[in-house]
Amino acid sequence: MRWSLLTLIAAFAFHSAAIAQNETATVDLALPTDNDAIFHGDGPDFYQYIERDYHGEKTTPWEGGQYGFVRDPEETNSGIVYTRFHEGIDIRCLHRDENGEPLDEVRAISDGKVVYTNSVPGYSNYGKYIVIEHRWDGSPYFSLYGHLNKIDVRRGDIVHRGQHLAVMGYTGVGITRERAHLHLELNLMLNHNFQEWYDSFLHQNDPNHHGIYSGINLVGLNIARLYLELREKPSLTVPQFLGEEEIFYKVAIPKSRHFELPTLYPWMVSGTEEARSWVVSFARSGLPLRIEPSDRKVKQPEIVSVKPSRLNASYLTNGIATGPTNHAHLTEHGQQLLQLLIFPD
Repeated sequence: MRWSLLTLIAAFAFHSAAIAQNETATVDLALPTDNDAIFHGDGPDFYQYIERDYHGEKTTPWEGGQYGFVRDPEETNSGIVYTRFHEGIDIRCLHRDENGEPLDEVRAISDGKVVYTNSVPGYSNYGKYIVIEHRWDGSPYFSLYGHLNKIDVRRGDIVHRGQHLAVMGYTGVGITRERAHLHLELNLMLNHNFQEWYDSFLHQNDPNHHGIYSGINLVGLNIARLYLELREKPSLTVPQFLGEEEIFYKVAIPKSRHFELPTLYPWMVSGTEEARSWVVSFARSGLPLRIEPSDRKVKQPEIVSVKPSRLNASYLTNGIATGPTNHAHLTEHGQQLLQLLIFPD
């Protein structure tokens, strides 16, 4: 028993030292493959096209491989609105063998620790994928590498910027050999109690195979824009970068000891006064940007405001809210997802 305790202490000390060794204040990103067309303004050569059938017209727009609301166009009174959010970027394949199989090496975008690998393609729309945790200025960020063919790292491995991780593939839903690509994300995490929330709100016949590293619990920032801005300003931090994002809606949530965002990302918090609740500001995608103390008394998440628009609020909140933007209310999906922020309260 004593030997086991000493072993655990030693293992924890090693883990802490490894994390500390890989923690930095600056964000020094490398591209994950040989494809660097993003730095030459060549979108079609960098982004993998998607296959679109809009009112019977079939097209292959490369724009659908970008980050953001770039998929599923829908006609509205205000014109065409793209309704489906793409949380990462799809990077085109450069190297293939004589049979057309992708050969591109996939590498770590920054120093970090492999915290999850999924080796069963059918368990996720991402197919085989890897998640790496990076620590920048005390906060955790998570890069995700999807649609892989071969994974060459294991959970717990410490990796360095530019280190080999895997080989590009086309695992996952709806990906063909011709459209083989790397899906890359850079994410924030919402809550370490994700599994309990999942068990409470989602279908029992659709199990969560990925623990806290499910795509639902990881919210992506615009990594393509981050790459470009870091080229111009290498000292740029993630808080500075996200400070440029436009706020689309605000939600009041009850004060809770299970609200992890202020602990994980303290740079989001503005104001130190005692609060009855918190008001969280979000990008259109649902990425949290700012947390402010509030005197509002709320027992469950409530919409505070939505950016004024003639569009229904659902288009501006990624389905979190609906109705006119000046009288919007949370959808059932919105209530459930926002409950994740403070679960199990």
